[in-house]
Amino acid sequence: QVQPVESGGGLVQPGGSLTLSCAVSGSAFRINPLAWYRQAPGKQREFVARITTSFETNYADSVRGRFTVSRNNAVNMGYLRMNILQPEDTAIYYCIFGTTWGQGTQVTVSP
Repeated sequence: QVQPVESGGGLVQPGGSLTLSCAVSGSAFRINPLAWYRQAPGKQREFVARITTSFETNYADSVRGRFTVSRNNAVNMGYLRMNILQPEDTAIYYCIFGTTWGQGTQVTVSP
């Protein structure tokens, strides 16, 4: 499978927002689910959110109500909108297309 490419990470203050993007080339985009995981310093990777091919979504308890996962099959893009960010959201965020992981994008939440 094609490796997804994440973008949109950066430094944001507590309470701020960021939108991560996940670009996937090729025609198989619409027939595979997308997921987001994250890995904080010194911690294991953890599930964040997922969206299926039928646009069903589910979220980790820690982000439900603050994060929104979406996809646009017309342009082969996935998104993770993150609101009310907190320092504990600091991590490398990974997009997973089917079973293939991207390289990740760093999100840092700090005053």
